[in-house]
Amino acid sequence: SSTNTLKGSIEDVSVTFEDQQKINKFARNTRRMRELKDEIEDKKKTLQNLQDGSDELMMLDDDSSPIPYMIGDVFISHSQEETQEMLEAAKETLEQTVKGLEGRVSAIQQLLGDLKVQLYAKFGDNINLEADES
Repeated sequence: SSTNTLKGSIEDVSVTFEDQQKINKFARNTRRMRELKDEIEDKKKTLQNLQDGSDELMMLDDDSSPIPYMIGDVFISHSQEETQEMLEAAKETLEQTVKGLEGRVSAIQQLLGDLKVQLYAKFGDNINLEADES
């Protein structure tokens, strides 16, 4: 987790309400970015599962037997072609979702970069805004 601590003597640099707001905003957005990155990872795993299912489907010799496809909590059987189309549609939707999430991460990274510049300009070595990669 990232730490936003002022170390050393604070007499030389006073922390204003505005500074505290920036520090809090930095912490909130760092946490949000981590959540979004986790969500992206999950969606990419699901995407890989859909791709694996799609690949398995293409290797089937018999295209006449119905394929069970899970929708919500139930399996519904469809033809191989319908199932393939459903997998493709699900992959497209998921890819768009991932793109949107990545766009949000990118925007947050820019915001964090701006906040870092402002906070380091004022506090220098008295503040640590680097995420602990533990």
